[in-house]
Amino acid sequence: MSAAAATRSFHVPVMVSEIAEVFAAVGSGLVVDATLGGGGHAAALLDQDPDRTLLGIDRDPEAIAAARERLAPFGSRVIFCCERFDRLGEIIAACDAGSPVGVLFDFGVSSHQLDSAERGFSHRHDGPLDMRMDPQSSLDAATVVNSYEPERLRALLSRNAQERFANRIAAAIVEARPLHTTRHLADTVRAAVPAAARRGRRHPAMRTFAAIRIEVNDEINLIEPAIRAALGCLSPGGRIATLTYHSGEDSIVKVIMREAADGVCECPSTLPCICGAAPSIRLLRRKVSRPSAAEVERNPRAASALLRAAERLAPASR
Repeated sequence: MSAAAATRSFHVPVMVSEIAEVFAAVGSGLVVDATLGGGGHAAALLDQDPDRTLLGIDRDPEAIAAARERLAPFGSRVIFCCERFDRLGEIIAACDAGSPVGVLFDFGVSSHQLDSAERGFSHRHDGPLDMRMDPQSSLDAATVVNSYEPERLRALLSRNAQERFANRIAAAIVEARPLHTTRHLADTVRAAVPAAARRGRRHPAMRTFAAIRIEVNDEINLIEPAIRAALGCLSPGGRIATLTYHSGEDSIVKVIMREAADGVCECPSTLPCICGAAPSIRLLRRKVSRPSAAEVERNPRAASALLRAAERLAPASR
């Protein structure tokens, strides 16, 4: 088995039963998997309804290749698009397949990216400092690690990963420059944190790697336009589900969904409402859902997953 094939065989979708439950009620029609990855969620959603079609979006060409292989049995029921998910509205319009009945976002890094040492996403494998989801992007992890000013490094560690030792880690990275491999970075971070932090269950460099990956791929800034586009194009009764993996991602999704569910009025408080504000979605869960203990035991990468879901309401009659 080739290295690529071996990597693809280990793709494990997170909370797949819960995701399938969210979309069980929407029936046939177009479902969009805006973060296709290895195609695990997509396969479950296609299995769920034989009359369902799926648009799979991912900016990583290796992910598209892996998903094509996994989803080959579904034939023409799958449309593939190698693009960023913040262009969701344009992509759906270009496909001319109608309004989707479901949209799924599984934010963060996929299993096949983490398990490919040459992609440089993981502290567990020695590889180049890359971390680009789109190999054509100009910014990579080596640039961030070796050229960012100390304060900029500290800020992104705090902002993107809530790293409590951001100052120490940023200073250690600058001192260790130039860094060229993931192992060198992981060892530098490990040496920078207090001894007590090195004895935890998780490697002390996990947050640093996540923060740098988010910076390289501009992940946080893509979430809001993508969610708003999805809510805008869903057909009435259609559903959206999101899987996030840290509080920064989840807070963006939570704010947008709660605003849409509350129908926030934009008119001055001293005047009657004339903007027609009304709820556009119904939250299926007011609070986040988390993976079961059994799933986390099987797949430790699911441990930090947070699931939110909502249903598009029919426009209010005037």
